[in-house]
Amino acid sequence: MPTQEKVETIEDLKSQLQGVKTVLLAEYRGLTVSQLSDLRKQLKAVSAEYKIVKNRLARLAIVSSDVAGLGPALKGPTGMVLAKGDPVSVAKTLQTFARTHQALVLKVGIVDGQMLEPAGLKALADLPSREALRAQIVGALQGPLAQLVGLLQAPQRDLVYVLEQRGSASQAGASGEASRETEGSASQAGASGEASHETAENSSDKK
Repeated sequence: MPTQEKVETIEDLKSQLQGVKTVLLAEYRGLTVSQLSDLRKQLKAVSAEYKIVKNRLARLAIVSSDVAGLGPALKGPTGMVLAKGDPVSVAKTLQTFARTHQALVLKVGIVDGQMLEPAGLKALADLPSREALRAQIVGALQGPLAQLVGLLQAPQRDLVYVLEQRGSASQAGASGEASRETEGSASQAGASGEASHETAENSSDKK
């Protein structure tokens, strides 16, 4: 029967798994205490945590959870990476650390309910991060589209002001065109009157 300490460890891990959408397993055999501390600091920077729990207790903690499929991979000196943030940033951090510390081996992971083998985790790490994607999208927004986005992001009062100004400009343009049309009609009427007067004078002279 598990001791009180083990029960508390299981319950603590269960509570930490709540709301976590990314759980990765990484073998730490060969890493020093200092290297593990460095890994934890790097993962903390991307809103992730590296926990080392006895495999048997970890398997009990994930039973009936969304990451229960990781149970068979909990063998040997294995730690769990728990992340609530961007899974791409977490995978990139682990891959970068593994390049300089080959003792860290990524085994398997679950991201948003999908099981990923080592090849899948590498592919995940090669994707652009959310921040990079945002930068690419913003960079692609040029000309009128960028202006539209800026307009939509402006405070409501600014949006109303801009629309009012555009409406006033449109009305002014329409009034100008109407005035020009009126002037043109008056000019045509004047020309017609002069032509009629000349015709009448010519007829009088002939008589």
